[in-house]
Amino acid sequence: MRFKLILSSVKADITDHIVDTAKEAGATGATIIPARGTGIHEAKTFFGLSLEAQTDIIMLLVEEHLVLKILDTIKEAGKFHEPGTGIAFVLPIEHVVGLESQVERFKDEVRETYF
Repeated sequence: MRFKLILSSVKADITDHIVDTAKEAGATGATIIPARGTGIHEAKTFFGLSLEAQTDIIMLLVEEHLVLKILDTIKEAGKFHEPGTGIAFVLPIEHVVGLESQVERFKDEVRETYF
């Protein structure tokens, strides 16, 4: 099996929605990392304190054949066509360990579906 990593940076208030729709599209789980970032516009300030919105990084390790479907789902669910809503990109994965139990489950699902 070949895997890819989808990384998505979104506002924290839509994280759950993004993860739920990614799971509906075939993702088996997600890792969510709280973050903060800067864009092309500077953060707003209040008495000199930065008022940056909370951002989450969503990591999805997915089978290669599901990448485009999940990425498109994330784009639509996050309304990425609107400015400042989020970004997602895909990275190649060379090696993976720790998924042995999931790989066996995938094989069982394929057997049940096709045989």
